[in-house]
Amino acid sequence: MTETQTTCPYCGVGCGVIARVEKGEVSVRGDDSHPANFGRLCVKGSALGETTGLAGRLLHPEVDNQPVSWEQALDTASARLREIIEQHGPQAVAFYASGQLLTEDYYAANKLMKGFIGAANIDTNSRLCMSSAVVGYKRAFGEDVVPCSYEDIEKTDLVVLVGSNAAWTHPVLYQRLAQAKIDNPALKVVVIDPRRTATCDIADLHLALTPGSDAGLFVGLLNAVDPGQASDWPAERVAEFCGLPPDDVAAFYAWFNAAPRAVTLYTMGINQSTSGSDKCNAIINVHLASGKIGRPGCGPFSLTGQPNAMGGREVGGLA
Repeated sequence: MTETQTTCPYCGVGCGVIARVEKGEVSVRGDDSHPANFGRLCVKGSALGETTGLAGRLLHPEVDNQPVSWEQALDTASARLREIIEQHGPQAVAFYASGQLLTEDYYAANKLMKGFIGAANIDTNSRLCMSSAVVGYKRAFGEDVVPCSYEDIEKTDLVVLVGSNAAWTHPVLYQRLAQAKIDNPALKVVVIDPRRTATCDIADLHLALTPGSDAGLFVGLLNAVDPGQASDWPAERVAEFCGLPPDDVAAFYAWFNAAPRAVTLYTMGINQSTSGSDKCNAIINVHLASGKIGRPGCGPFSLTGQPNAMGGREVGGLA
């Protein structure tokens, strides 16, 4: 029997798991010492062991459907790649990597593409998932940085979820939030989503705004935080623009202003938008103007889709 500490590859929480091999069978359990999940796993992570079977897998290299040695397979791949580059140039080649690779793997792929093939055509899931967040952070801070951690969930007074159905997409993080609310009944949760999702089960306020109107809601919040900015967006205009009851908008703004600490969790509902970068900056600006940033329990927190999207960005995994 052997046990190995590793990471669940499915979502951006990146839960720690311990994989156990006994009599050829693999089982997994949550890693109690891992700071992301403290032993918790969702149904996908719990079933990781079931994905390790050999049925349906390619067990050796093949070229043109014929088994070959690793040396022959690699020689064939490199020869065909070289032929394409010689005939069409390096721009004829592109790599698309996953947000589930280790940072070291990203680095090797990036070096192969940019250093040896000679093109910049490498994207990872950082593109589809996080490029809007990257632009927002770079505009605000000059760097691709996320100024929060999961520990802030337990240390805050207000959690705002926008464009995120965390109950389904980041289940263990959602469990942490639900537990934090049990441990601290004063903690308020606001969910901003056109739909009523499972995440709303723990919400004190659900703002079912008009799709695409998120930026207006946060520009209005900026005006509420600092009336000297965005003065064209009073709460009444925001309510009309977002299709929300004025009392709900006023309650959200009052809660944010009154909370000593606040965290805004945002993900694909914000990022994957024609104005996603601007929406990210609307959120970040509120935290900058209110001072709810740079201390425990505070900040604009973009939730990643897969566990190592940022690892890819750190080593150049954006075209």
